[in-house]
Amino acid sequence: MSAPATTSHGAPSAAPGRSIAAWWQAAPFTLVFALFFLIPLALILMVSFWDFNEYELLPGFTFKNYVSIFEGCSVGLAGGDDLCVTLKTYLSTLKFSFLVWAITLVLGFAVSYFLAFHVRSAGMQTALFVLCTIPFWTSNVIRMISWVPLLGRNGLVNQTLQGIGLVDEPIEWLLFSDFSVTLAFVHLYTMFMIVPIFNSMMRIDRSLLEAASDSGASAWQTLWNVIVPLCKTGIIIGSIFVITIVMGDFVTIGVMGGQQIASIGKIIQVQTSYLQFPLAAANAMILLTVVLMIIWALTRMVDIRKEL
Repeated sequence: MSAPATTSHGAPSAAPGRSIAAWWQAAPFTLVFALFFLIPLALILMVSFWDFNEYELLPGFTFKNYVSIFEGCSVGLAGGDDLCVTLKTYLSTLKFSFLVWAITLVLGFAVSYFLAFHVRSAGMQTALFVLCTIPFWTSNVIRMISWVPLLGRNGLVNQTLQGIGLVDEPIEWLLFSDFSVTLAFVHLYTMFMIVPIFNSMMRIDRSLLEAASDSGASAWQTLWNVIVPLCKTGIIIGSIFVITIVMGDFVTIGVMGGQQIASIGKIIQVQTSYLQFPLAAANAMILLTVVLMIIWALTRMVDIRKEL
């Protein structure tokens, strides 16, 4: 009887037929990934180095688009002047991303904790979880517009506050402001934080919680030292979802900000509408680089592949 084939290190090698079968199984996903992600991304990168005028795109190779994006930034920083438009816009975008991430993390963790540890019935867990998905039964635009009659100058909130005598005049910052944009983002994307955190909590061995209680740990100590560390994977995945979506969003900021608040996504959308495709592509590549850096930093906190 012949011995199984081994590698140079003495480990058995995979059968050739099995290796070919694995490649065939991965081929459809690889084809879809290349066709709908890698090739479009390569085209955007290529166009970002083209030139353009008022009438047409000019294929070639130039750094003019990238230079124009950061034009005046180095002078402003060196001279102590105000930040350039690009850096201000990125700071504004990062501000919304951080605020929305922090709020959705608190809300998502609280809702997930309640569903996972305080709702005993599996049927009730399912019902409440489905209840959380109800906002997704309508489009984002409808959900955003629904805030306008509530937060507007003559909206329900202002009329109620004036009616009970808490304010004398309508509150202006409730709509078309940083507050309304952040509120809409939280409303739209909290579910993206709930799902992965809830999934992580449901995988926690309940005997660990009993062991912590038997050791004299309080509820807060159990939460911080047992539940939170075991939920790191869900927290990181939810954070990636929320941050990447907010960083590239332009519809929410445009509608809820009254077209008065700038973001990188909004700039790219405006440049595209004016047919400035090379400039928009350059901005998109810079935004992609920033988002990838954020994702890289988040994934350094936990090995997602190992945890999953």
